Amino acid sequence: MGETYRVQRDSLGEVKVPRDRYYGAQTQRAVENFPVSGLRLPRPFIRAQGIIKASTAVANQRCGDLDRRVADAIVRAAEEVAEGKWDDHFVVDVYQAGAGTSQNMNANEVIANRAAELLGGEVGDTFLVHPNDDVNRGQSTNDTIHAAINISAAEELTDQLLPALDKLIHALENKAKVYKDVVKSGRTHLQDAVPLRVDQEFSGYIGSLRYSEEGIRECLPLLYHIGLGGNAVGTGINTPPGFVETVVQETAKRTGLPFCQPSYPFAFMQNTGAALKTSSALKNLAVHLGKLASDLRLLSSGPRTGLAEVKLPAVQPGSSIMPGKVNPVMAEMMNMIASQVIGNDACITSAGEHAQLELNVMMPVIAHNLLHSIQILTNGMETFRIRCIEGMEVDEDRCRYWMERSLALVTALNPYIGYDRAAEVAKKAYQQGKTVREVVLEEQVLSKEEADRMLDGAQMIPPVDRESKE
Repeated sequence: MGETYRVQRDSLGEVKVPRDRYYGAQTQRAVENFPVSGLRLPRPFIRAQGIIKASTAVANQRCGDLDRRVADAIVRAAEEVAEGKWDDHFVVDVYQAGAGTSQNMNANEVIANRAAELLGGEVGDTFLVHPNDDVNRGQSTNDTIHAAINISAAEELTDQLLPALDKLIHALENKAKVYKDVVKSGRTHLQDAVPLRVDQEFSGYIGSLRYSEEGIRECLPLLYHIGLGGNAVGTGINTPPGFVETVVQETAKRTGLPFCQPSYPFAFMQNTGAALKTSSALKNLAVHLGKLASDLRLLSSGPRTGLAEVKLPAVQPGSSIMPGKVNPVMAEMMNMIASQVIGNDACITSAGEHAQLELNVMMPVIAHNLLHSIQILTNGMETFRIRCIEGMEVDEDRCRYWMERSLALVTALNPYIGYDRAAEVAKKAYQQGKTVREVVLEEQVLSKEEADRMLDGAQMIPPVDRESKE
């Protein structure tokens, strides 16, 4: 039986690497050094690394710093990485060497070995294609890992999260239209409040999500700033003239997104500002999604002993001991996602604060948490829309039932009998278990015609919505 490993060398000496792996010595050292979580940086990040390595190979070849034959092999290998062909060979733990040196070398080694193979050589033959001298030429971990964060986040926001958010908003808008004439009791402090329509309540959810969407879109221009060519500290050491412009243009061409050089290249090298801003915007979205989910849990509570104004689709049994119980599981899922995203943002904020001098060494954990937030928000919104919002119903009879029993209806009497007298009516209605209408008729505060007019919930809602004036 042949050996199951090959021996490769790096600056520290010889390392045994599994024979069937494209990575090399430095990646193997990282596998042995960081057996921490079993978590890996995700597919979008690896795709971004492939795009960067292909773009830099093109730039180096055009600038005359890389042989065309070698450059073409690197580009082909990097494109395979971008397509996901070699994801199983990216094996470095999220919690790894600072700044992501191991992650960068993982990409360099996989691409170099695959490129050598494409040139007719053997895996491990660094004389044909060298991971540092050829694949990493004109680059550093410090600019490529940071750029990969921005590229992967921008692609995922543009292609995945924002479309999912827009679909969710449209689903809520459709429900608001269907139930626009249903009047219900408002609630503040979880207590009775004056009436409003269902479409008005839903417009609060819709507006909050639209504002969140705007906040996320405002992050994209900063994400488009990538300091490739800045190299170790931003000075661009060992890069030929024209390299920076070419690699950024090539990245933009390969992604279809308007990536550009940063206005302040040294700020890019020192800080992960785009990731911080994006994470904050995602946290804001998570807070509003969590509020929506919590409200639906309250409004659907029951079915016999709660508000039960909203009926959520039954998607699975809700209890292992109580037969027939159905829980608002999709809303509960969204609440968990919101909590996780808030936690991810706290981690990213802490990691961002740990930038020192010319570099932030916490970039791998920033990348992991940022992309994790984007992924779970995207998938969560899609599932929440399909399996909860689109099948949700509003119970008009139940809404009317609670609205007519609301003590807050007495607010409509303030201009006629004054706040103090109205408070006495509300107190008596509560103590005697009666409606406000019943008390004002018994006390002869109003005639029946006046009560019908003044205590009609629909009439308490101004005909011109405040939203339409803004």
